[in-house]
Amino acid sequence: MNATYREGAVRVTHHSSSFWRVTFDLPPLNIFGPANIPQLEEVVSSIERDSDLKVVVFDSAIEGFFLTHYDLRPRPEESAVFPPGPTGLPAVPDMFVRLSRSPVVSIASIRGRATGVGSELALASDMRFASREKAILSHWEVGAALVPGGGPMSRMPRLMGRGRALEILLGADDVPGDLAEQYGYVNRSFPDHELDGFVDALAWRIASFDKWAISQTKQLVNINSLPPNEEFPPQWQAFTEALGRPEAQMRLKELAERGLHFPGDLESHLGRYVGELGTSSETPSHSMG
Repeated sequence: MNATYREGAVRVTHHSSSFWRVTFDLPPLNIFGPANIPQLEEVVSSIERDSDLKVVVFDSAIEGFFLTHYDLRPRPEESAVFPPGPTGLPAVPDMFVRLSRSPVVSIASIRGRATGVGSELALASDMRFASREKAILSHWEVGAALVPGGGPMSRMPRLMGRGRALEILLGADDVPGDLAEQYGYVNRSFPDHELDGFVDALAWRIASFDKWAISQTKQLVNINSLPPNEEFPPQWQAFTEALGRPEAQMRLKELAERGLHFPGDLESHLGRYVGELGTSSETPSHSMG
């Protein structure tokens, strides 16, 4: 069985009853915003409801972008209309927590930019694999006077340690796939032509195993590795509050004038551009990696 149906701009492909693929198709840049929250909510709910599903792989149909930052063009109240999810958390953190705690194994296959909310979804997934040549992971928010809202301050230190997490979050720079592997940001990076084959083989292998054994093992790992739910609301609140601060508005306006939210050099090299905000032309800029 290889049935495909559309969830708005998110494609869900049933490779079998036990293995699904969720493909982000939000042209032109895979920017995620309020309009996409119901789409992802339905996907997460479907994952939770299906008793046969064992593995889900997240990937992208957009060249150069896995899933990138939150869409900041809508008014803030458009994000505030969504009620808390089943966990009691705000909608976006709720979906990520449920994905992490689901008995289904989640794998992020990262080709292109996983920035902001894209990085947060990858961090909430059980495993992350990246294209060595084409993957870029990052949290740009502090560079724009924002605060990441989807939980990286809780998940990232548990993966890579406090110092590296702070380097990535406060440096707000782009992290290429090979460095992401060294830091523990992703499980492994592969030459681009090997990424799909490895992820598919691993997904099919896990999908062939007993679901009870998979879910019990994941649940026991969760006990020793996942942050408690109460860590997440302050992060989402800080993100939403930051959007109204004059410093953030000034920096976002400057980024918008340079091309934020539109195809072009800024969205392809966001780390470099946020590093230029608030600095003089004499200040040297060095990229990670």
